[in-house]
Amino acid sequence: MTSPHSGSGRPRASSRRMLAEAAGELFLEQTYARTTIDDIARRAGVSRATFFNYFPAKSDLLWLEVDESLDRFAAALAVVDDTLAPMDAVLEAVVRLAEGFGPDRLPLAVTQVELMGTDAELQASGLPRFLELVRVVAAAIATRIGEDPDALLPRAAATAVVGAAVAAATVWARAGVRRGPLAPLVRSAVEPVCRGYASLLVNE
Repeated sequence: MTSPHSGSGRPRASSRRMLAEAAGELFLEQTYARTTIDDIARRAGVSRATFFNYFPAKSDLLWLEVDESLDRFAAALAVVDDTLAPMDAVLEAVVRLAEGFGPDRLPLAVTQVELMGTDAELQASGLPRFLELVRVVAAAIATRIGEDPDALLPRAAATAVVGAAVAAATVWARAGVRRGPLAPLVRSAVEPVCRGYASLLVNE
């Protein structure tokens, strides 16, 4: 395994954070649309080529914390207790994912939408992440019931779960300084969905 500190230059995680911090400053100063990748690289003290070593696109900077958590989500789903009913397992994994977020891990692009002008870009770049999360949840449900991940019920249940979780996260993100923990809000939104599908999806 390659060490994150191997080779020359800054550790990968450090460089990613530096680029994200530079981007956040620039988005606040001159909005998302008016900030170029060259601007971000210059502010972070790296080359344009280095930027693309860490982020495929400018919009990925808006999702750094979210993407890091989503990368671990499939593994989290896989280790949930096998004895749990499919929708109980999904609920537990989704709530665990939400527990990883607090006010200190909320992207500026979400809390400062108007100042940064990120609303349209968040919607556009959020869709692929929504669909990928649906795919992961549908696959987990399908595995537990011995069904094809693209079959109607796993896909419908997964879409409903992810939609409810996104709705909770949106309300939480826009709650301002009174914002509490995310996990209870996600549970209150996702649990009714899981209960609704529980009788249709059973372990085989």
